[in-house]
Amino acid sequence: MRQRFSHRSFVIGWLSIAGLACALASPSPSSAAQSKSRETSAPSSRPSTVVVIDAGHGGFDRGGIPRQRIAEKTMTLDVALRLRKKLLEAGYRVVMTRDSDVFVPLWGRVAIANSNDNAIFICIHFNSATRAEANGIETYYYRRDAMTLADNIHRNVIAGAPSENRGIRRRGYYVLRKTTSPAVLVECGFLTNPTEGQLALTTAYRDKLAEEITRGILGKPALVARAPASRYYPPATEVEAQPFDSYVGTDFIKAPPEHSTARHRKRSRGARSKRSSHQRTAQRTKSSGHTPAKKSMPENAED
Repeated sequence: MRQRFSHRSFVIGWLSIAGLACALASPSPSSAAQSKSRETSAPSSRPSTVVVIDAGHGGFDRGGIPRQRIAEKTMTLDVALRLRKKLLEAGYRVVMTRDSDVFVPLWGRVAIANSNDNAIFICIHFNSATRAEANGIETYYYRRDAMTLADNIHRNVIAGAPSENRGIRRRGYYVLRKTTSPAVLVECGFLTNPTEGQLALTTAYRDKLAEEITRGILGKPALVARAPASRYYPPATEVEAQPFDSYVGTDFIKAPPEHSTARHRKRSRGARSKRSSHQRTAQRTKSSGHTPAKKSMPENAED
């Protein structure tokens, strides 16, 4: 009887030890839930989980300059839609200010961007100029917290585009100044340039632009190193906002300070009207056949 009881106690003890070992080996529901929570929250370690993409122009606003052959609104929308697809594949939530050929006012674009928390704002544009030789890629920002994003995107786009590096500039455009999240505007080349305009018409190049912008948003290094834009300065007619002095990136353009354009225009307009008045007086005098009388010198004037 004592032996049977001892054997039963041994079996119960062995089962208890085995059950404890199994319990320690298998994860508890709480630990499994914590592990799953860590997995789902992994993407949240990014600077932002939401990307608001703004395709420039649209609807009646064709973009560019008068009589431009390639419609900017079509090119920006195509690149924006390709960018959306790539960012969705990378795990981002994407919001579009427009996904068809419609016009959205600037305040509407800003309102869409500001209604999304923890977001970044990417504005897609193409450049244009009356001078066909103008070419190159340039990137704009305004807020201090958008500098790194602008640098990453610009470096990657420049690496994938056979165009001039026109640098990164701080400019107070409405969509950059009024958004409450980091915002960057990318000028993807000149549609008025024969080479860049022809490239923009190809599907492969537009897809390449979207790919390089995606790499910049992800913070990946550029695949090709390009010469910095340290020697390029914008035309004297442009008034640039100065970059923040705390950053020394080689692609950031610091233009020399200039006078107010409004005051300059007012002074120029006054000079033009005064000059035209003198020309009209001279023309009337010439047509009447009279010569203007010379001013008499004062009697006490010295030779």
